[in-house]
Amino acid sequence: MIEEIQADAEQRMEKSIAALKSQFSKIRTGRAHPSLLDSIHVSYYGADTPLKQVANVVAEDSRTLALTVFDKSAIQAVEKAIMQSDLGLNPMSAGTTIRIPLPPLTEERRKDLIKVVRGEAEQGRVSIRNIRRDANSDVKELLKEKEISEDESRVAEENIQSITNDFIKKVDAMLVDKEKELMEV
Repeated sequence: MIEEIQADAEQRMEKSIAALKSQFSKIRTGRAHPSLLDSIHVSYYGADTPLKQVANVVAEDSRTLALTVFDKSAIQAVEKAIMQSDLGLNPMSAGTTIRIPLPPLTEERRKDLIKVVRGEAEQGRVSIRNIRRDANSDVKELLKEKEISEDESRVAEENIQSITNDFIKKVDAMLVDKEKELMEV
């Protein structure tokens, strides 16, 4: 029973780490990466469609993204969606290909992005701590119902704390890597 609680907590913490990685990938560094455009939706035949389903996105070089739109009639809609996004990008179309040059990041913008990254990391830590709290309350519930002894309860809570500490360290390591990546010029 205790092993199940710990395994469930660990699994949920892994999901929190994956969600944080996803959030970090959306925060732009100086390099072009196709995942930058993952959040963009295009009005395609009256439906909000993810950009991935309307165009193929590749990193042409470290500062340029290239989109190949599948349907020529959707080129204008794709350009409009990119311009209206809060990414601050200016697409340039040439036939069925749209090129998006990424402007270099200013020092001020880098510092703003670091604040955002730190906020995301703190959200990740809070999420992991909430999972720990849930797991500990499950253990206390077992103790209350006399299914486990107090010693087993204490050992289980220590194990859960140990798992939590490991995941908090992972979040901190991810934060340090992302900050380093953002400050690269």
